[in-house]
Amino acid sequence: MITIATWNVNSVKARLENVLDWISSATPDVLLLQELKCMDEAFPFAALEAAGYSCHVHGQKAYNGVALLSRLPVSDVMRGLPGDEADVQARYIEATIDGKIRVASLYLPNGNPVDTEKYPYKLAWMDRLYDRAKTLLGYGMPVVLGGDYNICPTDDDVYDPAGWASDALCRPESRARFRALLHLGYTEAFRAVNKEPNRYSFWDYQAGAWPKDNGLRIDHFLLSPTAADRLESCRIDRAPRGKEKASDHTPVLCQLNIA
Repeated sequence: MITIATWNVNSVKARLENVLDWISSATPDVLLLQELKCMDEAFPFAALEAAGYSCHVHGQKAYNGVALLSRLPVSDVMRGLPGDEADVQARYIEATIDGKIRVASLYLPNGNPVDTEKYPYKLAWMDRLYDRAKTLLGYGMPVVLGGDYNICPTDDDVYDPAGWASDALCRPESRARFRALLHLGYTEAFRAVNKEPNRYSFWDYQAGAWPKDNGLRIDHFLLSPTAADRLESCRIDRAPRGKEKASDHTPVLCQLNIA
């Protein structure tokens, strides 16, 4: 059995104590982090290695940044999403875990405001992710694409569908590209095992969103067919969002029956 968690920590240095506290009890085998907001050399390697994880980082100063932490052997690490050599934003890292499963940590662009260059960038990035996801299906091993997708797949995943309809996270063009990944054969892990609406992984810091449960479900695992066949569970752990100095996201955990 392997447990993979994803968590947008919204600054790994600011949330380090929360991360260390959480992994001491949740003990995921693999932890995918997003929005590190630091360069590689500023990443807290020592503290996380002392907690039992090898750390593989694709950082960026002040913005973005992704990491893949593992208690299991890691090989063939790839940093950056293929398809645009001019794209310098640190949003994607991928590796093989224990020689058995290919895992990626991704931080998909937000895309707002939609009337700026940020939205075309989001859609183009999703097109590149589609190409990579399609390529990975030929790898001959289970594939897990986990992270902050900045997409509410359906109206069941946003507290106010009408109010968010024109937002980049909910626009039909965004959702269509997310569905295209599913049409390749990927399974969205949480919805495969939990059909209940209004289950969220993100609550804004503004307007009392957390106590009002005005949330969004934007952190997802997409599983290739051979990974989906091994899916045991997928759940959202709300507890870290209620702590002091919390990230605005909370962890999502996926368990696969892979020996």
